[in-house]
Amino acid sequence: MSLSMYQASIPAFLRALGVLHTLLEKAQAHAEEHGIVPETLLGARLADDMLPLSAQVQRASDASKLAVERLSGIASPKFADDETSFQQLEQRIAATVAYLNSVTPADLEQGATREVKLSFGAFQAEFNGADYLLSFALPNFYFHIVTAYDILRNQGVAVGKRDYLGHFG
Repeated sequence: MSLSMYQASIPAFLRALGVLHTLLEKAQAHAEEHGIVPETLLGARLADDMLPLSAQVQRASDASKLAVERLSGIASPKFADDETSFQQLEQRIAATVAYLNSVTPADLEQGATREVKLSFGAFQAEFNGADYLLSFALPNFYFHIVTAYDILRNQGVAVGKRDYLGHFG
């Protein structure tokens, strides 16, 4: 039995967004416990030229929903990238999850052979759907998930590898 585009995308995105939700809950609890203004954590960065935690969450949301949109042809929700609180970021994750849950295996059936063209400034790339998912969309998505984790870890939030991996089974 071969792995479908649905199996290779939706469950992976949903699982990692669940992990991200849990990481944000731990970050909020850490802020409350230590008297840290939430904006301090939400604005934290690993390096000056990197995006802050809030933007990492926004980009993980975008990476998952736009990948599914490109592979299925089903329009994804648009967000203004104006979240300024843990609650707003968690609402964004919930809205992204709702969209992903609305996509069926049949919707992604032709996704492997769809043509995907990307254009971000000087970056231009063309893929078939399978190559796009495996060589661009998933690595990009996980980059933002792990960067959010790393920012929180760097800020003293008690998270470890098991928090990043999430629950199994």
